[in-house]
Amino acid sequence: MTPRITGRPAGRLRLVASGGERRPTLVLVAHGSRDPRALATVTALAERVREQRPGLAVRLGHIELNEPLLTDTLAAHASGRAVLAPLLLGRGLHVKRDIPAAVAAAPHLDVRATAPLGPHALLAEALHTRLVEAGWPPRPLGTAARRCHAVVLAAAGSRDPESAADTEAAAGLLAERLGVPVAPAYAAPTAACARTVPEAVTALAERGRTRTAVAAYFTAPGRFAAQSADAAPWIAAAPLGAHPALARLVLHRYDQACGAPAMAEQRRPTAV
Repeated sequence: MTPRITGRPAGRLRLVASGGERRPTLVLVAHGSRDPRALATVTALAERVREQRPGLAVRLGHIELNEPLLTDTLAAHASGRAVLAPLLLGRGLHVKRDIPAAVAAAPHLDVRATAPLGPHALLAEALHTRLVEAGWPPRPLGTAARRCHAVVLAAAGSRDPESAADTEAAAGLLAERLGVPVAPAYAAPTAACARTVPEAVTALAERGRTRTAVAAYFTAPGRFAAQSADAAPWIAAAPLGAHPALARLVLHRYDQACGAPAMAEQRRPTAV
């Protein structure tokens, strides 16, 4: 039996058991951006997911700024089951408020929502690839090089402390992979995510890090990614984009959601 999430007037979500053999539709939930490259990027990622899982119905919905909006995507899904996979890199208001609100507006569907993409080792793999594409040494650094290299992991920022914790965890995974310090920093600083990208660059320079790269911890191009790249003293990597590792991670989250056990009533969407 597969649990169902249905809307309630108070905004809570309730799971109810339902049957059926057909695989749930996968709905990729993008943030949305005024930058036209963002829509092209998430569309390409959706296509890569389809290539990796032929026969799986994959749809796209945006929280804001781009069409189709998530609410419209869910409204157009006449009936059946769906798994929402946020193309977001950490916990925050979009995950905790906006996506549950969209689910509550679609009581005709059986819905599960996965956790955001990050933090995860597959994201560290994709970040590493983007850094190498930008000019980071492709081979492991020697002892002398490790003393002068560093990375600033540039993220959007959030008022939610759990979002900052997720970015810090992602920085730790990338640091393990590269063998150099990785400092999290934010394009839109808040009380929870206070350090800006220029501040992080300066702090690393004061520690003797003369080769500091900026890694774009963004799913797609946009204003924050461009702003962060402008602060790079050396190289700046492109956003994660339609990297194959992101498609694998999306499908991993989807499979976890499809196999997760039933939840108690009146809980948030499944975080897997």
